Amino acid sequence: MKRTRTAAPAAGRQKTAGRKLFVVDTNVILYDHTCIYNFQEHDIVVPIVVLEELDKFKKGSDLINFEAREFIRELDKIAGDQLFAKGVALGKGRGRLSVEIGDPHSEVVYHAFTADKVDHRILALAEQLSQTRRDRQVIIVSKDINLRMKAKSLGIQAEDYETGKVHHVNELYTGVIELADADTDLITRLHAEPYAVPVADFPVLNGPVPHQYFVFKHNSSSALAHYNPERRTLERILKRPAYGIEPRNSEQIFALDALLRPEVQLAALSGKAGTGKTLLALAAALEQRRNFHQVYLARPVQPLANRDIGFLPGDIKSKIDPYMEPLWDNLAVIRHRFAPESKEHVKINDMIQNEKLVISALAYIRGRSLSNVYFIIDEAQNLTPLEVKTIITRAGEGTKIVFTGDVHQIDSPYLDSQSNGLTYLIDRMKGQPLFAHVNLVKGERSHLAELASDLL
Repeated sequence: MKRTRTAAPAAGRQKTAGRKLFVVDTNVILYDHTCIYNFQEHDIVVPIVVLEELDKFKKGSDLINFEAREFIRELDKIAGDQLFAKGVALGKGRGRLSVEIGDPHSEVVYHAFTADKVDHRILALAEQLSQTRRDRQVIIVSKDINLRMKAKSLGIQAEDYETGKVHHVNELYTGVIELADADTDLITRLHAEPYAVPVADFPVLNGPVPHQYFVFKHNSSSALAHYNPERRTLERILKRPAYGIEPRNSEQIFALDALLRPEVQLAALSGKAGTGKTLLALAAALEQRRNFHQVYLARPVQPLANRDIGFLPGDIKSKIDPYMEPLWDNLAVIRHRFAPESKEHVKINDMIQNEKLVISALAYIRGRSLSNVYFIIDEAQNLTPLEVKTIITRAGEGTKIVFTGDVHQIDSPYLDSQSNGLTYLIDRMKGQPLFAHVNLVKGERSHLAELASDLL
């Protein structure tokens, strides 16, 4: 089908000079339902096919369904008679938002890609806008790398959604500093009572971050320390177990310290598989069970190969259980530290039966009260920054939240090491007096597991 190209009026060109026109993909909205407010003075187009896709996502209890519903509500709130024509203004300093149908029969797209797909309809609209609005720079915004590559192959500009991205992942805060040639006086004082040293006595440390951990070494002498932001002191850290789990290296010692500190209300443990993140978090929760009404251990359900769980047989419980198995495995490790008749073993069984210890998919935690709860979110790298924010902002009095995950092992097709929620959390919360982060490096499963993690 041949289209007639129309040039933009001169008056329109003056008003839109310098303003870009962003065509937003569905996955951007599902990543951040507030995305339309993050394009500064530039205009935004939501293809009608995106609304069709959002309609498929609006039902369900997963966080992705929440994003779809919230965007639809927001669109309904700001929509007026001009949404499908001239568009609606998004506020002072922002551009206009419009929903456009466009011509789905782009000859350029039709000849390049044979299949009739949603992505190709978005490409067709962007191609049409670039031709009919030659005074505007038209850019597709998508979290889908493949769509961006297709767009560029047609000469259409395409970008990732940058809001929430951390661009210095290689320099991401680790929470731990090792000084190989530390001051011997510092080490000596940390080993003597009261095992605490004013940080002002050692200006070479240059102002530690709250709840930062240190490994001080000098020849054969060494000391592990924690910076207390309230007292402004370096405090010696001693190795201590938690519910039968013994830390095996300095990073695990630091991690357990952060997990057991009552003043740390928000903690993050990052690191590759086998470093003990989830096991330590669960052991610390059980150790402090008397201080909390409930222990929640949850993880987002991210099916392998991006397949929906609907293809699995059985009811919803049997569909979800395979994804929760690693969490039960960690609990089994702790159980096996004690004899079946021991009070520690019996206590774990009682907590499960009385729902004082709950292991569940993250979607089914939504709506529950998070007051006086020790809440562990595993595989947090598969969450978006907005999902992490949603979880934290629901924390009530007496709640401690722990996020664990590997920022380099992403299962979601629309997240990466820069844009996932765990990376964002670590970067934004650094320096807050209620936050602690420890990056675990050394694997403790076996030499074989360590070798595979490093080389494969």
